[in-house]
Amino acid sequence: MSYVLIIGAKSDIAKEVARVYAKNAYDLYLAARNAETLNELAQDIKLRYGKDVQLRELDLVAFDTHRDFYDSLEPKPSGIIIIAGYMGRQEKCQNDWSETLNTINVNYTGIASLLNIVANDYEKNGSGFIVGVSSVAGDRGRKANYIYGSSKAAFSAYLSGLRNRLFKSGVRVLTVKPGFVYTKMTQGLDLPAKLTAKPEDVANDIFNAQQKGVDVLYTKAIWRFVMLIIKHIPEFIFKKMSI
Repeated sequence: MSYVLIIGAKSDIAKEVARVYAKNAYDLYLAARNAETLNELAQDIKLRYGKDVQLRELDLVAFDTHRDFYDSLEPKPSGIIIIAGYMGRQEKCQNDWSETLNTINVNYTGIASLLNIVANDYEKNGSGFIVGVSSVAGDRGRKANYIYGSSKAAFSAYLSGLRNRLFKSGVRVLTVKPGFVYTKMTQGLDLPAKLTAKPEDVANDIFNAQQKGVDVLYTKAIWRFVMLIIKHIPEFIFKKMSI
C-alpha cells in the first residue's frame, strides 16, 4: 500500500485532492485539527474507491508535537501534500500582532517545522514527494494582503530551497500557486470567472503536475502570465496602484 499524507484536509481543495489520489489507487492519511469532522469524507472515499483512509489529529502551530505525529505514521507516506493555510485579514493583522503571528505560523513556520522532519526522512530513504500549496499572493507584496502574501512568499522560497536540496536524492518537490478558487473562503466575493478555478480542477492539476515531476504549478495556468506581468511592473508605478 502507498499512502499519501494530506495536511489541512478540511479545506475544499484538500477534499478534492483526497478524492483524486484515492481514485488513482493511493491510500490516505488525512490530517487536520478536529479530524473527526472528516469522517463523512473518509467513509465516502472508502466506499467509492475501496482505499484505506486514516484520520489524524494535527495542530501545525503545536511545533513540539510534529516529531511524534510523523513517527506515529506506519507505514510512512510516500508523499505529503500541504494544503493548510490561514488568510488573516490585512487590517486586523496591522493592528493585532497575534493575528499576524497566527497567519505566519500557519502558512509558514508550522509547515517548515513539519517538513524539516519529513524531508530528512525522505532524503535518507532516497524516495518520496512533497507538494506545497502556496499562493500567487506570495509573488509580490500588495497592500491588500501583504501579511498573508509575505507568509506565502516565505513558504514558496522554502519549497524552492527544499527542491534544490532534495533533487539529487530523487525526492521531488512541487510548489503550487493557485489564483482565485471557488471555495468557502471566497464565497460571496465577486471573482472574475476567467481567472477563477474550481477545487476539483485544482486537485486534478496538482495530481497531474506531481506525477509528471513539475517544479512549479500555477492554477489556473493563466496566472503564470498574470503574475509575470505584475512582478515586472516598476516599483515607482506599482506603489501607486491598487490591485
